[in-house]
Amino acid sequence: MHLVTGGAGFIGSNLVAALAARGEEVLVVDRLRDGQKWRNIAKHRIAGILPPDALPAFLTHAPKLTAVVNMGAISATTATDGDLVAASNITLPLMLWEHCAREGVPFLYASSAATYGDGAQGFADDDSAAALAALRPLNLYGWSKLAFDRCVADLLARGRAAPPQWAGLRFFNVYGPNEYHKGRMASVVFHKYQEAALGAPARLFRSDRPDYADGAQVRDFVHVDDCVAAMLWLLDNPRVSGLFNVGAGSGRSFLDLVGALFAGLGRNAEISFIDMPPDLLGKYQYFTEAPLGKLRAAGYTRPSTALEEGVGRYVRDFLMQPDAHR
Repeated sequence: MHLVTGGAGFIGSNLVAALAARGEEVLVVDRLRDGQKWRNIAKHRIAGILPPDALPAFLTHAPKLTAVVNMGAISATTATDGDLVAASNITLPLMLWEHCAREGVPFLYASSAATYGDGAQGFADDDSAAALAALRPLNLYGWSKLAFDRCVADLLARGRAAPPQWAGLRFFNVYGPNEYHKGRMASVVFHKYQEAALGAPARLFRSDRPDYADGAQVRDFVHVDDCVAAMLWLLDNPRVSGLFNVGAGSGRSFLDLVGALFAGLGRNAEISFIDMPPDLLGKYQYFTEAPLGKLRAAGYTRPSTALEEGVGRYVRDFLMQPDAHR
């Protein structure tokens, strides 16, 4: 049985769908609350759903798990409750790491490109202590993800027990089905679609840097299918461990993204520019791009989904459909 924390969330529910399609038994750990998040897993057979606070007791008498995939986290880049973020993004995955090390269970977990901060140190998925110590995330969320990466590196350096396989996945700017519950933290594709669907122009942030034109800020936009494919490959290749970037491998501008969105709608792009919100000033990444050499060297060969293909498919096959969930 696979255990997937955050299994009703965005990336997690897409992984649950893929595992269920392969006939795997999957236990989802998540909180559904009173929103529409349950729809993310409504179409798929699961072994059950467990609230995160019940996880420690479950693990004391759990059957031997096939793998643990930790996708659960407080992922809002605007989060301010440090104690809550630390408990969810550091303490809980450490507990899962220790369980997997003790029981001999493969362990995959979500890191984030937010660990790279403004990108001044580059985007190399180097898990050495020196490389990790040099990174300066721009927000509490990014710090928490880096803190766990550093915990893993320290445990390994001290020769502590480790899972037979472990992989930290630094996801870049992910978009695709089942992100509808994420509010402000949903992808730019989702938000710009909502504007375009109402007949309004897509609004983009003005640049406050002279080296970037308005809308020319660059992100590595990666389709969620590519993220799931990388995780499935890792689960199928248990001898591969490490910290890996997961992105498209090439940065594209927000202007490119909006162009792909309107092309999916069969319309010419309409864009207006707005000032950046005050809470993002000084905390906004102007360029991200995921070097994929480390993952490729490990043997992963699946081509990344092109932005135009991925956005067009997301718009036509999900966002424009009455039932947008996978």
